[in-house]
Amino acid sequence: MRSIRRPAALAVAAVALVAFTGTACGPEDDNGDPNAAATADDQIKLPSGFPTSLPSDLPSGLPTTAEELEKWKKGGWKDWENWAREAAHFINPIIEDLWDQERAEGAEGNDKPVEEDIAADQGATDPDPEPVRAVKVATPYTKTAPAAGKLFFDTPEGQGVCSATVVEDPAHPGKSNLVWTAGHCVHTGSKGGWLRNLMFAPAYNNGALPRGSTATEEQIFPHGQWWVEDAKTSDEWIAKGTETGANGAPYDFAVLKVKNPSGNGKSLEETVGAALPIWFDAPFGSEIGQIGNWGYPAAPPYDGVLMFGCEDTPGRLSLFQGQPTMHRIGCTMTGGSSGGGWYATGPDGKPALVSNTSIGPTENTWLAGPRLGKEAEALYKEMSKEHAGD
Repeated sequence: MRSIRRPAALAVAAVALVAFTGTACGPEDDNGDPNAAATADDQIKLPSGFPTSLPSDLPSGLPTTAEELEKWKKGGWKDWENWAREAAHFINPIIEDLWDQERAEGAEGNDKPVEEDIAADQGATDPDPEPVRAVKVATPYTKTAPAAGKLFFDTPEGQGVCSATVVEDPAHPGKSNLVWTAGHCVHTGSKGGWLRNLMFAPAYNNGALPRGSTATEEQIFPHGQWWVEDAKTSDEWIAKGTETGANGAPYDFAVLKVKNPSGNGKSLEETVGAALPIWFDAPFGSEIGQIGNWGYPAAPPYDGVLMFGCEDTPGRLSLFQGQPTMHRIGCTMTGGSSGGGWYATGPDGKPALVSNTSIGPTENTWLAGPRLGKEAEALYKEMSKEHAGD
């Protein structure tokens, strides 16, 4: 049995706001290096609460510098893992200067293998989609994909990465500090705990510089590093999610609350100039039209430093009896794109978030993401309400 890994995705089909200047095709048509500098004909353009008191059982001696982190990882990681597994709240102490260019480029995609025969029809599953070749997002990302970014974190095995999207906050219209991603990008599921040192970098590597390039902080992190203050994922993901298999995938979503790194009083939405609304209970297939997705694929043949995207008509994927059916599209992106936003033209004619990348096959021919239903909406509203006074 072959395995399936978690990747992620890009773009949307709002005619007035999205322009696809490259053609989507199968991976057999892509004979070049996907990480090479993009040309004008091979780019995609996108539309433009930390707890007030810490738990009494929090481990002592948490690191506050990169040097302390290295010592802590060798001796204190196990204790933290035990505590984090049982913790009711997400805790993410800020470590100054932790995520520099070298450490960020060393992070790997957070893949989740599942068996290839997961597509057995448990309710409604459409035929496997044809592969759609991922194409580069046009630069600068601050202009072409302002709501998109890269999510960094630490695991016991090392640095990890996912992708994420700035979303609107009902409690703070025009001033959101909320970010949407996959559940497995913040919590390891039923046998694990919360990940650590989570940091969101909007428009990461803004000019699409090649890996290893000498770059300024502003080029790599054009809007700074937004540390995650609070994170919520679904109860179903925490209870059912596993490191292997498709368990929990229909509920594999999360919402984050981030902190301004500059202290200038501006929100994330004001800083990047964009935030997407969320279209809960969006329809399937032709009823929703084209779906686009984006992400920073890090597993070969990609190297994690460039933003890519796909666009396709979505199909349905049902994994388990009694659990929600997922969206599925053709896309060749790999691990690291997990958590990246899926977009469609909403009822008002404007782009809206409808899903996030959760799983995809090792052949990297398609991606699937959860349908954001009542569970996702409740999670989103809970986060907004909890931080309404911030």
